[in-house]
Amino acid sequence: MKVLPKDTSKEILKLLKGTTTVGLSFKEFVILAADRRATSGYFISHKQAKKIHKIDEHAAVTISGYVGDAQWLVERLRTEAALYRIENGEEISIKSLSTLASTILFQSRPLLVAQMLIGGVDREGGGLYSVDWLGTITKEVYMASGSGTPYAISLLENNYKEDMKVKDAVELAIKAVRAAMLRDPGSGEGVDVAVVTANGVKIYKGEELLGK
Repeated sequence: MKVLPKDTSKEILKLLKGTTTVGLSFKEFVILAADRRATSGYFISHKQAKKIHKIDEHAAVTISGYVGDAQWLVERLRTEAALYRIENGEEISIKSLSTLASTILFQSRPLLVAQMLIGGVDREGGGLYSVDWLGTITKEVYMASGSGTPYAISLLENNYKEDMKVKDAVELAIKAVRAAMLRDPGSGEGVDVAVVTANGVKIYKGEELLGK
């Protein structure tokens, strides 16, 4: 995730690459993971950037792009999810939440620069969607975003299994982000992980889960 970017199309594309986030979707849960490094060009501007955010009791997102834009979009999604729950007496679906993010980004382009992996568990089970800064939305089983994608996605492709347990899926997500951190200068400073189940969203530090 970048801060203090130059206002050019070329720089905007760079904004969406200076990070590594991953998501894995399963029948009953979703795992999200992200590094903690925020950069401005080659300058490391923050070592504890928060790139995973809880949206509702059943949904969370990873973010990249302009810090302010991404944070604003997170708050907008939180508000809309809360209003939906109040008005309808039930949680908004992950697909609808992702479509909302896509619509906002599409209508605001190119002024709003943010990219998200949106994951959660609703009545349909686990769901994971990728939404880019142009509003493009795709449903994924597993996905990586940012400059560390080539390193992270190779691990996901070779090791993802539909019947993985939560513990194994968490370990795979952490390993995927760590693989990117070893080779990508835009990623680093550790890994945060979100585990989303029917019981809610829990966010951990990777060191706590792996014991190191």
